[in-house]
Amino acid sequence: MDMSPTAMLKTLGPRMPLILKTTVLHTLGWSETASKQDLQTELLIAIIRSFMDGSNPMPLSKMQKLSMKDPGIKGNMWVSKVTVPKPPEDDVRQLLFRVIEEMKEGDETYTKPDLLPVEAEWVGYRSNVDKNAPEPSISESEKYEHLMGEVESKVTMLYFHGGAMYLMDPCTHRGLESTLANLSGGRTYSVRYRLSPQGPFPAALLDALVSYLALLCPPAGALHEPVSPSNIVLTGDSAGGNLCMALLQLLLHINGQTLKFYGQDVTVRLPAGVATSSPWEDVTRSLPSLETNAKFDYLPPPSNSRYKTFPTCDIWPTKPPRVDIYCDGSAMSHPLVSPLAAKSWAGAPPIFFLLGQEMLEDENKVIAGQAVKQGVKVVWEQYEALPHHFIMMMEWIEASKMAYKSWGKFIKDVVERPEEVKTSGTWVTAKKLERQNLDLSKLDVLSEDEVRRRMKEFQAKRREGEEKEGKVEPAQPVPKL
Repeated sequence: MDMSPTAMLKTLGPRMPLILKTTVLHTLGWSETASKQDLQTELLIAIIRSFMDGSNPMPLSKMQKLSMKDPGIKGNMWVSKVTVPKPPEDDVRQLLFRVIEEMKEGDETYTKPDLLPVEAEWVGYRSNVDKNAPEPSISESEKYEHLMGEVESKVTMLYFHGGAMYLMDPCTHRGLESTLANLSGGRTYSVRYRLSPQGPFPAALLDALVSYLALLCPPAGALHEPVSPSNIVLTGDSAGGNLCMALLQLLLHINGQTLKFYGQDVTVRLPAGVATSSPWEDVTRSLPSLETNAKFDYLPPPSNSRYKTFPTCDIWPTKPPRVDIYCDGSAMSHPLVSPLAAKSWAGAPPIFFLLGQEMLEDENKVIAGQAVKQGVKVVWEQYEALPHHFIMMMEWIEASKMAYKSWGKFIKDVVERPEEVKTSGTWVTAKKLERQNLDLSKLDVLSEDEVRRRMKEFQAKRREGEEKEGKVEPAQPVPKL
C-alpha cells in the first residue's frame, strides 16, 4: 500500500534496527532464507511479522475498525454498491441448519444467526483511465451499466475477502478484484459477509449462501439478471478461501434440492469452479507446516501465539465467552468451519489452489490430494519461499504478476472452456521463477486418520485453554519497499 512520507516514517522509524539487522544478515548470506528470498521480500516479511508478534496486542474492535478503512474508489475499477434484501422465507436459513446437523460428528454447538440483508459490491475493470482517475458522480445503477459495458465474458466471480474471519471488507480488495475482472474478462460480486466475533459461525456462511442464491435468482429491483451456475466461480483468499470451500461443501450436500427464495422455487446447482489464494482450511491450526514453513511466512505460528490473547473490548471476550473468535470451541472441527475435516469432495467442480511456501501448505495439500483421488480436477500452483497470500501483500513483484495471470486464466477457462481444464501441478522456483511440474497424486502429506487425530488434539487444547486465539492479521497499512 502506498503511504505518505510522514506515515512511512511513523511506521518504519521504530523498526529501523530490525530493517538494518535484516539487511546485513541477508547481504552476508547469514539469514535463514537468504538463499531463497530476495532482500525486498525478506524485509517485507520481517516488517509485517513485527506488527503481528503479539507483544502489544490491539483490542479486536480497534483492529477490526482499522482493517476496514475504505481506501476510496479511483483508477481502473468500476464499483457498484448493492444490497440483497432479507429473503421473506426462512427456507435458506433452515436448510443451512439442517446441513450443519447432518454433518455433525459430535457435540458441536453454534449460534443460529438471523437472516439479514447482505451488502455487496459489483467490481469490474475500468479501461483507458489514469490510475488516479476519480470515480464518476453517477448513480449505482449507472455505474453497473458502465461496468457491464466493459465485461467481455460470461464470468461472474462470487468473491469472499480474507481477514481471519474478523477483519477487512470488500473495500480492501477492490484492486485485486478489478485485476481479476480484467484478466478473466468478467465481473466480481464481492460479499460483505458478517464478521466475527459479532457474527460467529455460521453467520458468514449464511450470507455466502444467500449471495450465491441471489445470483441465481435475483430479488425484485436487483441490478443483475439471473446468472447461470455454470458461469459462477467461487473466489476468495485466506479466510475467504475458507468460505469458498465451506460453501462448496454445503452446495455438494444440497445439490439438486429445491427451496423457496424470494417467492420462487430455486433448484441448487454447483458453480463452474472454485479459485482460491492461500485458503485457510483448518481453524484448529493443527498440521506441521504451520511450524515448518514459518520462516517463509509472516503469520504467527502456534508456538509463538500459544499464550497470546486480546485485550478486553466491547466485542471481545464474547458473552458468554468462547475460545475461538469465529466459532464455538466444540465446532472447530466441523467440515463447514474447517473444510480440512470434510470426508469427500467427490462431484466437485474444478478447484484452483494458489499458494506460497506458507504455513497453510499442509492443509491445502491434504484437501487437494484427497480431491484428485476422488476424481476432482485440481489445478495447483505454488511459489517457493513466498508467504501467505503474497499476491495481495506483494502485488508488485514478478511472482505476483505471474500468479495473477494463472488465477485469472483458470477463472476464465473453467467458465468458457471447462473441457480444457485438466488436473495439473506447478512448483515455481524462487528468484528465477522457473515452472516445474508437480505430481498431485503425491500431495498427501498425512493420512486421513492422522489429520483427524491432530485436529481433535489441537481442538482439545483450545477448549481446555492451553492455547489462545493466536491467529492475527496486520491491521496497519503495509508499505511498499
